[in-house]
Amino acid sequence: MSQTVFIGIDSFPGNPPFSLAVLDEDRQLIALSSGPLAEMVAYTTGPSEAVVAVNAPPRPNQGLAQHQRPLPELESQVKAREIHDLRLAEMELRLNGYHVPRTFSDPEQCQGWMRRGFTFYNHIQTLGYLPYPSDNPRVWLETQADASYQMLLGVVPFRGSTLEGRLQRQLVLRDQHLPVADAMIFFEEITRYKLLRSILPTDGIHTASELNALMAAQVAWLAVHAPQRLTPFGDPQEGVIYLPCIESEK
Repeated sequence: MSQTVFIGIDSFPGNPPFSLAVLDEDRQLIALSSGPLAEMVAYTTGPSEAVVAVNAPPRPNQGLAQHQRPLPELESQVKAREIHDLRLAEMELRLNGYHVPRTFSDPEQCQGWMRRGFTFYNHIQTLGYLPYPSDNPRVWLETQADASYQMLLGVVPFRGSTLEGRLQRQLVLRDQHLPVADAMIFFEEITRYKLLRSILPTDGIHTASELNALMAAQVAWLAVHAPQRLTPFGDPQEGVIYLPCIESEK
């Protein structure tokens, strides 16, 4: 009997251009790697049952936000240019205080990592993946890693490219019961000797892109095991962004 695997994909401005994290039903780590598009697609080809969450938009915006006027009490909180040429999901997130990039209607104006995301989605859809929610054995959904960390923290996180941002994100993932090392060990390994020689003990701290892929894999796992903990933003016609909520106290 086959088991579902939960795949998180991060498209980012760097080389290699993608990171991937794969979890099993018990959220044990099956794979964590970075590589080109072909390697990411290869991981999604094998499993007969899989949920893939991607930290990138599936397509350019379709103009839905331009037809949605913000509530009067929120309209004053955003600049006019911020509600023009972006997706409805992004407008909703910005109105709620989340820092998310804009996806333009012209793909040529979109950032390179977004365009690589468009290509990845096209590939997995040819493999039979359908948008979540679906009873199909292979599904995909979009998430936004920085906004996910912000929702779970309750505050705007440090920048993911910084060491403090990586430490913070890894602590969040550990609190969400993902198989990552306790980032606080980093501070136990710092010595005067290491600092004076420009040595930082970062071997146990994941890269920013790996942390994004792990968060996406967590979102994929929640989509099956705790869908009530996912909050959707946007419209299926253009793209729904799913963010994880904090687990309620019992």
